[in-house]
Amino acid sequence: MNAQISFVEGQFSLIHIPLSLYAAVLQPILRVLLPHGGPAHTNEPEGLLSGLSTDNKHGFLNISVTPLECSIVCHTTWAQSVFAPLLSRLPREDSNQCHISKDTYNVFSVNSAGMEAGQRVMDLTAPLAMAAIPIFFITTYYTDFILVPSKDRQTVGAALLDRGFEFSENDSAYVQAPPHPPHSRISSSSTPPPTPPPSNVAELQSRTFSQLKKRNVVPFIEPDLHLVQCSGKEILGGDSSYRTGPSNSHSSPNSFLSSIDPKFYLGLVSALITRPRFLSLTLATDDAPSLLLDKSLLRLFGNSIVGDADGDLVPIFLDLETLPAESTGIVCGVAGRLCEVQGEGGELSYLSTARAGAVILTREGSVRALDVLLPLLEK
Repeated sequence: MNAQISFVEGQFSLIHIPLSLYAAVLQPILRVLLPHGGPAHTNEPEGLLSGLSTDNKHGFLNISVTPLECSIVCHTTWAQSVFAPLLSRLPREDSNQCHISKDTYNVFSVNSAGMEAGQRVMDLTAPLAMAAIPIFFITTYYTDFILVPSKDRQTVGAALLDRGFEFSENDSAYVQAPPHPPHSRISSSSTPPPTPPPSNVAELQSRTFSQLKKRNVVPFIEPDLHLVQCSGKEILGGDSSYRTGPSNSHSSPNSFLSSIDPKFYLGLVSALITRPRFLSLTLATDDAPSLLLDKSLLRLFGNSIVGDADGDLVPIFLDLETLPAESTGIVCGVAGRLCEVQGEGGELSYLSTARAGAVILTREGSVRALDVLLPLLEK
């Protein structure tokens, strides 16, 4: 695998919203999704442009609506300035069901080539799992993203170096180095794990399924839910066919909204308003918007997306609400076991949300995977 792992600037928060309260947070979701900028002297997040590039583009943002929850990963400034005030105004019994992570997270983007999707998930998460670092993993149309607690950032670097990566000053990224025997040099300023890290991947898998079984985690598939992975269509420079009105001297010619077909955002807002069965949107500075969504919603986007609209992906859900936030090895353990079953050429991706996980497979692959997972987790 030829992988490059880069740090995304900023600190991020993870937000859990139960589906019963989704309507209450829809307006702030749309506000964060479409930041409009503003005067620099205002106290609003848009004015401060925290977590945004000069063209109002998010360094990283993920909004996921699944059958289990609504989950948001956004810059900590937005979490505290947009979501926290709204949640504090909810009735206590409602606000107590919502959660903004106390710990902040760092985001790493992963660009890789020459490795099939399932093995890529495994190879990227294994070094961190073996170092007992809790992670969230998000596969998108273009890039993989790994979220780790900010307090573990130093340990992440050491774990990657220990597993054959080298830090490139030119790229400001960790790059895959030629194979060499690993040697332990991992040190951490954070609290050491209560039990020693696993010594190999087989032990990691065994621990993972033992933990899931102990917490009564049962994988399941939602009937008739089929997904597609796609991206917003970028507008070529100078293409004026998408401009719907006269130019505005006060608008920014570099606004991120001007680089994507506007029908994509109309479709996205329409989909979010319906409280979709499944929608996961990821925005990142260097990529066009990436979307994993219920196939039945494609009609809302018309020709504003690119990707395999005829694809047929099926998610297997894992409700991880009963697991401690510091649990480790879940992504790597589950993906590793399924990679063994899928064999070469198997398509597998993973979506972590605040309190759940989803393994994304082909329709045929999901049937085989469920046949493997259920016996491992039955009591």
